[in-house]
Amino acid sequence: MLAELGHFALIVAFVLACLQGTLPLWGAWRGNSTLMLMAPAVAVGVFVFVLIAFGLLTAAFLQDDFSVKVVASNSNSMMPPIYKFSAVWGNHEGSLLLWILILSGWMLAVAQFSRGLPLTVLARVLGVMGLVAIGFIAFSLLTSNPFERLLPGVPAEGQDLNPLLQDPGLIIHPPLLYMGYVGFSVPFAFAIAALMAGRLDAAWARWSRPWTNVAWGFLSLGIMLGSWWAYYELGWAAGGFGIRMKMLRLWPGWWARHWCIPWRSRKNAGYSGPGRCSLPLRRSPCRYWAPSWSARVF
Repeated sequence: MLAELGHFALIVAFVLACLQGTLPLWGAWRGNSTLMLMAPAVAVGVFVFVLIAFGLLTAAFLQDDFSVKVVASNSNSMMPPIYKFSAVWGNHEGSLLLWILILSGWMLAVAQFSRGLPLTVLARVLGVMGLVAIGFIAFSLLTSNPFERLLPGVPAEGQDLNPLLQDPGLIIHPPLLYMGYVGFSVPFAFAIAALMAGRLDAAWARWSRPWTNVAWGFLSLGIMLGSWWAYYELGWAAGGFGIRMKMLRLWPGWWARHWCIPWRSRKNAGYSGPGRCSLPLRRSPCRYWAPSWSARVF
């Protein structure tokens, strides 16, 4: 029953993300304040239902529900509870759900802490983030469903989580890394909102900079912790192997550096032209390609 409830919650989150990705943008275009005011409330709803889905998947792992395919493939009854918990994101389906949860958390943060922004700007930013959420939730539901059942042949015992992932470093490393990767969807959304408004001035850069700094901080911590884990777990013999993986993960941070450092000159000049606006846009593909390629290298 937990799996079905989790699947239903994820479907509801998808429907809400569709509303968030369309109605506020339409309202900003047509000047409809009612539709624009829906954006923060709908963003809260997306977060709540994704959190419910993630919580129910976690409960399935902790209760050894081996009728759920992802649980049977990545956990067993002898594993310590802490590693059962981390096994939730120790696989493709669960890590994608964690990615969606963190994305919805960033949307919630923008909705709660950006109320001082002009209503049209906030509606466009949350609308763009809603469009990003639509893609990831649809991908999870259609191709990587974490709540798929193994029926009628339910195994008596599950398989083991990859021994390399049964480590304290891997409990903290992926959430930190994802907080950094996904956090850059916020400056990306601000850049798109500025392009929609046709106002490439210093205001949008000033609004997006705190979010960029926070995401950059999380990404740096995640990369450092992952590097530490790679060398003490894989050994120096795998050093070159780990370096290739970490270099791929540095791409998003490199673009972020070029966005954060010249802030003072943009502020003094009072203008942020198309060249600077393109940095969050160029950084966005790196956010999604780097995790995929690093996983393949690993």
